[in-house]
Amino acid sequence: MAPPFLDRWSDSSALQLGVLGVGNIGMVHLKSALAMPGVDVVAAADAMPANRDKAASAGATRTYDDYTTLLEQEDLDAAVVALPPFLHADAVECAAEAGVDVFVEKPLARTAAEAEAMIETAREANIALGVDHTLRYQPDMKGVKAEYNDGSVGHVPYASITRLNDHPLGKPPADEAPPAWPMDPDAAGGGSLIELGVHCFDLLEWLFGDLEVQDATMGKTLNIPAEDAATVLLRAPETETTINLHCGTYQWEQLPEVNTRLRLEGVTGTISNKAHMPGNFYAGAAKAALSNVASRFTGGEPDVFGPTFYLQAHYDALEDFCDAIRNDEEPPVGGELGLRTLELAETAYELAAEGDGAELEPPEVMT
Repeated sequence: MAPPFLDRWSDSSALQLGVLGVGNIGMVHLKSALAMPGVDVVAAADAMPANRDKAASAGATRTYDDYTTLLEQEDLDAAVVALPPFLHADAVECAAEAGVDVFVEKPLARTAAEAEAMIETAREANIALGVDHTLRYQPDMKGVKAEYNDGSVGHVPYASITRLNDHPLGKPPADEAPPAWPMDPDAAGGGSLIELGVHCFDLLEWLFGDLEVQDATMGKTLNIPAEDAATVLLRAPETETTINLHCGTYQWEQLPEVNTRLRLEGVTGTISNKAHMPGNFYAGAAKAALSNVASRFTGGEPDVFGPTFYLQAHYDALEDFCDAIRNDEEPPVGGELGLRTLELAETAYELAAEGDGAELEPPEVMT
């Protein structure tokens, strides 16, 4: 039976949306919504004046220095929560009080307990709660799933996934201090396992069903509070697949262009996301970058999603959420899925704490 909130959306006019937090990923969501048919971005909020200026320049109708004020003063249908993780729970509570559906940037929360409370808040207020887990929206990952589902490689006893990104300190030498919260495990919920691993958990359960965490180790390549490397051994009982997951936020000289590698080792062949990358990935990136530069001189609109396909996945995830609430459906990636990734992460942290605490070296990455 459909939950009560699904009866609220009957107006055929454009969905009125606000963006709470317009830093790096918040601007991605803002630009996605601005390019989306049937969506009006009426307001954006951020504590940083520079971010508010960027949001206004991009097309946000009004800006606020506080997300609570925005939710109190604007008549919204939905809000994107792109704030630091330590503010997610409060933002969802404020949105619930205003009767506003929410699409929350991952991780949904800092802990499983916090996520459970957010899910209950949304349920009591009859609002929709979605989570931005985007790996399942990337075309290469969709290609892997389609090839796996057609059974051409047979049983897959082993799989591996590696996801990498820049550390908050940026390229060496770090000449500017990063924001404080990404370096604080209490504010962010953890280190690289929370930043990157939750995406991998979501993708792997999308492929193989429920996962069991069998072992884990965490490490630091820098003298920092949270781990910047995590390796987790997983098993999918339904498919009898053993999976090795590694994620790292390293202070790279140069980050690999393709930062997620997925391989399924089947009994009759191997499936790799590399084989499903768009054929024009590099040429298309260069063309989009040149087009964006030219648009600054011609007054045209830049390609919101160039120069990489990663931003398109964020667009598709948000569009799916907006379509769901508009069509009186459950969000395709809801709060329970966001909670599940945090449960797996917490189990990994617990197992790692029981180990010897050995530090990890960054993996060699072929580009």
